[in-house]
Amino acid sequence: SGGNGISDPLGRRTYIMYHGTTETAALNIKKHGFQRSSDGMLGPGVYVSRSFEKAQRYPINLPIGERRVVLKLRVRVGKVKKIDYQGHPLQKTWHDHGYDTAWVPPNSGMVPSGLEEDCVWDPWRIKVLDIIYV
Repeated sequence: SGGNGISDPLGRRTYIMYHGTTETAALNIKKHGFQRSSDGMLGPGVYVSRSFEKAQRYPINLPIGERRVVLKLRVRVGKVKKIDYQGHPLQKTWHDHGYDTAWVPPNSGMVPSGLEEDCVWDPWRIKVLDIIYV
């Protein structure tokens, strides 16, 4: 790979992923795009998963009068750092080390559900394809 990224297939990988949220938030995201969260298990970023099963559990505490929905997304992951244990040295600082996405593999013991999770630094890497009512 010549360093210009053109021949590097890894950075161009796209995945279908999901993000569980409320209907109100989903419509807002569809209109304005995602906002990076201020913190979380993997630090700041947009939390998504390739697991629809995982996404449809969120938000865990659904506000009264809200509907739970899952956004179906197309995500360009860029350079991915695998974070596979609590206390990993780059657990919250992966972006400072040149990574675009942090990935927690399934059954790594970090997520109680055992389902995989991703944290994407740049919201522009994520395109909303559909709002799924669950």
